[in-house]
Amino acid sequence: MEIRQLRHFVAVATHGSFTAAARAELIVQSALSTSIRKLERELGAELFERTGRRPVLTPAGLSLLPAARALLADAEAAKDAVAAVTGLAAGRLVIGTIQTLTSVDLAAELAAFQREQPGVQISVRDATVGELLDGLLARELDLAFVDLDGIEPPEGLAVYATWEDELVLITSPDHPLATAGHAYLSELGEESFVDFREGTGVELAVRRRAADCGLHRRITCEVTQTDLLVELVRSGLGIAIVPRRIGERHGLPCVTIRQPTPPRRVSLAGRAPVPRNPAAQAFLAHLAPAPDGTPDVTPS
Repeated sequence: MEIRQLRHFVAVATHGSFTAAARAELIVQSALSTSIRKLERELGAELFERTGRRPVLTPAGLSLLPAARALLADAEAAKDAVAAVTGLAAGRLVIGTIQTLTSVDLAAELAAFQREQPGVQISVRDATVGELLDGLLARELDLAFVDLDGIEPPEGLAVYATWEDELVLITSPDHPLATAGHAYLSELGEESFVDFREGTGVELAVRRRAADCGLHRRITCEVTQTDLLVELVRSGLGIAIVPRRIGERHGLPCVTIRQPTPPRRVSLAGRAPVPRNPAAQAFLAHLAPAPDGTPDVTPS
C-alpha cells in the first residue's frame, strides 16, 4: 500500500468522481483508476461501487476513509517536519478557493510565489464554502479563500487575513436598470435573477442580504460557472449580484446597491493557530509580510 494510492482513493471519495479526482491530483484518469484498482487488489476488497453515474463508497471503502485521511495527515506532518529543517527546496501547497474570488489576484500571486519558491508544487481547488472548510479540517487543504460572511470559522480553524468586496447588481446593457446608477434590494421583487448554485460564497452572501431586507428573489437559472452567469445576464435572462470586479471585467453595467448592509468579506483561512506546512507559511508571508520581513500569520 502506497501513500499515493491512498491519496487517489481519498480524492475520489472527496470529489465524487474519478474525473474530478484525476484533475485535482494532476494525473490522467486512467492512471488514477489503475492506482485505485491496485489498492483494491492489495486490500482484497472493492472500495467503490461503480455501477451508477457516480462512484459510491462500499462498506470497505467507508471503513478505510477515516484511516486513510489520518495516514495522509501523518505523512504530510512528517514532510512538514523535514521541510522545516531543509527549507523549501521541495514541498506541496494545496489551496482552496471560492470561484468568485476577486479581492486577490490569485493567479498573479501564485505565479510570483512560484518564482520565489520554484521547488514547491502548487495545487488549486475551487469548491463551495462548506466543502472548503471541510477540506481544511480534513487536512486536504493547507489554506482556503472563503466567504464566511460574518460567521465564525469552525473550531480548529483560524482566519489569517480578510479583504472587503463590494457587491453590485449587473444587468444586460439594455435593461431598464442599466443606467439607474443605484438600486435598493428591497425594490427588486419583480426582477428575475441568475444566481450561483446554493452554498457558493456569493450565493450565501446574497441570500443573507435579501433576507435582511425582505426580498424574495425569483431565480430563473442557477449556474456553477462565473462566465456562464455573466453571459446569461448579458443575454437578458435575468440580473445578478456579483463582486464589482466581475461586472467591470466583463463590461456589463454595474449598479450600486444602496442597502444598509456591510460589504462582502473574503477571508484566508487555515488550521489554527498557524499552518504547520512550511510552504503554506511561506505563501502567507508572501501575501502579507510583517514590517520586519518575517511571516505575519497571526490569526485575525
